[in-house]
Amino acid sequence: MVANVAEPVVERTGSSFPELSNQLEKDLVQVFKLLSDETRLRILMYLMRENEMHVTALCEKLGQSQPAVSHHLALLRVAGLIEARRDGKHNFYSVREKHFHRIIAELFQSISSADQDGIRFKDFLLKQTP
Repeated sequence: MVANVAEPVVERTGSSFPELSNQLEKDLVQVFKLLSDETRLRILMYLMRENEMHVTALCEKLGQSQPAVSHHLALLRVAGLIEARRDGKHNFYSVREKHFHRIIAELFQSISSADQDGIRFKDFLLKQTP
């Protein structure tokens, strides 16, 4: 498993953001937009911890109605971040780890090839560690 860290840096030294493929850029924008919503981020975290959850269990943990939770699940499913498994009348959801990991791995591969130090932001350095 790859560990990623964000750590403070003193000052930007001219390092530029790496060139990303159009598809990777679109995938990252979609993922970050989806995960910028607190409910969707919490859903993803619950699914990662539990491996698989039924909609009713997610509703209880989130304290939200079934239609609201189902809406968030649909957005995550269409984006390819989660998948549904039907068992009778019930849907169980789980994270599509390979898809999510592929997107993040491509980002860090782009970072590695552009600058061994990582991506420098104003106050932070985002880098991949072995």
